[in-house]
Amino acid sequence: MEGGMFTGIGNGTQVDGKVLQTFQKNFGQVQDILDQNRLLISQINQNHESKIPDNLSRNVGLIRELNNNIRRVVDLYADLSSSFTKSVEASSEGESGGTLKSDGKTSQKRIRSG
Repeated sequence: MEGGMFTGIGNGTQVDGKVLQTFQKNFGQVQDILDQNRLLISQINQNHESKIPDNLSRNVGLIRELNNNIRRVVDLYADLSSSFTKSVEASSEGESGGTLKSDGKTSQKRIRSG
């Protein structure tokens, strides 16, 4: 599948294997960050409920880390959106005789008549 083309998305659309790998990688990164955020939020809540001054002070750093993680998730989703848009545009071009390869270049297919 490495860099190859295959039919996917349930409607016969061709998807580049590298595009799919990028989606999977980004979604994996997003899930890892969200799992980390769940732990951070739990720790922040515990520190808040303890009302211990040192724990409350630690929350400042934890909340900063949480905010940075949220920014990373937003950036990853923006990248996914851009990749998806390019993939859809490429599949539209593919329907008219071309396919988009992982390097972003379109290759034309010959359509034989008769």
